Amino acid sequence: MFLSAATVLIASLIATGVVWYFLRRHAILDHPNARSSHASPVPRGGGLAVIAILVCAWAYVAPMAMQLEIWVVLLAAVLLATVSWIDDLRSLSPITRLLAQAAGVLPALIWFADSGLVFQGLLPPPLDLAASALAWLWFVNLFNFMDGIDAISAVEAISIGGGVALIASLAPASGLDPALGLTLAAAAIGFLVWNWPPAKIFLGDVGSVPLGFLLGWLLLKLAASGYWAPALILPLYYLADATITLVLRAARREPVWQAHRQHYYQRAVQRGRSHGRVSAAIAAANLLLAALAVLSLTQPWIALGLGGLVTAILLVWLSR
Repeated sequence: MFLSAATVLIASLIATGVVWYFLRRHAILDHPNARSSHASPVPRGGGLAVIAILVCAWAYVAPMAMQLEIWVVLLAAVLLATVSWIDDLRSLSPITRLLAQAAGVLPALIWFADSGLVFQGLLPPPLDLAASALAWLWFVNLFNFMDGIDAISAVEAISIGGGVALIASLAPASGLDPALGLTLAAAAIGFLVWNWPPAKIFLGDVGSVPLGFLLGWLLLKLAASGYWAPALILPLYYLADATITLVLRAARREPVWQAHRQHYYQRAVQRGRSHGRVSAAIAAANLLLAALAVLSLTQPWIALGLGGLVTAILLVWLSR
């Protein structure tokens, strides 16, 4: 497992460099605008390398019992990467993007119908499946929304992927192979070398959308196997920042689908904190959340309460 992860890290590091050269040569750049957090053009599309390496890695490490399910998930990720790459080159409508995401999510939900309930029996099975689809779609979009400063998405992918691998190792009953989370984290580390401030390359939608899709699948699989608390704790900061910001924008009757600079991490950068400092603070909070996810295996409610406290402190620090 660790050899596979090391191989993925090196492959992601090299492939991102190759993609960086390709993007620069073809002038595929993210130019600053009123909603940007960067000041000069940066190549956009690093997700081409990350997703390509990750698809190969998951196809290799997938346990035999999950081969068909993982192949469906990977094909859906490739579909989302393709549509998102087109969106990076020429903007698509929100409806087109949402339909592509639904086309990726729905086939993969077939396996959830035969597993445990994601919402732990609070909803009847048909509603549980529908709510799981909505939760997955929301996570895909919030992961994309939150990709607004250097290193933040790579840090979050490392945190969630590594956290899922840790929980899967400590709780074999989850049915997840730790190698899936570990290789995802490794691919993100390889990209982070290029994306750490000042970023030389951005993920682009081609990276953030399928990454959010794969991370969402890992978290839903944890919840469906009964480990709902770690599945909620690991992404808690992203869930809180994106959801609170969306609700506030909706309350002000602002278009929730448009790019903006109102997330807590964006406001921290606008107030003078560097991209590196903000991303490092999020990484530190995520490390605490990972420790609390482990605690939740025996004390779910205590861990969830402490996770909420960690997240609240981070949000206050970002907004001061």
